[in-house]
Amino acid sequence: MAARAKGRFLPDAEAGPEGWTSRAEHVAVVETASMNETDLGEYCRHRGIFPEQLRVWREACERANDWERAAAHRITRETKDDKKRIQQLDRELARKEKALAEAAALMILRKKAEAIWGFGVSRRQPDRAVLGTDRSAGRGEDE
Repeated sequence: MAARAKGRFLPDAEAGPEGWTSRAEHVAVVETASMNETDLGEYCRHRGIFPEQLRVWREACERANDWERAAAHRITRETKDDKKRIQQLDRELARKEKALAEAAALMILRKKAEAIWGFGVSRRQPDRAVLGTDRSAGRGEDE
């Protein structure tokens, strides 16, 4: 029969260490934390456990607290990484919005130029005579 059903918080020697719940193990760790070796030996004999089992349970309790700290540290690191990623995406979005606005402005200017000077003005090749690269411009017709 379980120790709880008998109105006790911890199992007695008949239960053995296998019948202990994690709560009972934690209580045993807390109760024995300040005991010297003699009192600890008496406590273990009365409960039917070995001091080594108490050490294992104590280490498990300590690791449980370390796990919480490690989880909190991991969450903090992930949050920091997420914030950096958000900032990077915001910068990229701003850059792309600028490029889109510039492209839209150039399209509007092109349409206005076509409306003023006529269709195809923005696509016309530069006049070679003006640039000085037309070979026929320097030849003259009398040659």
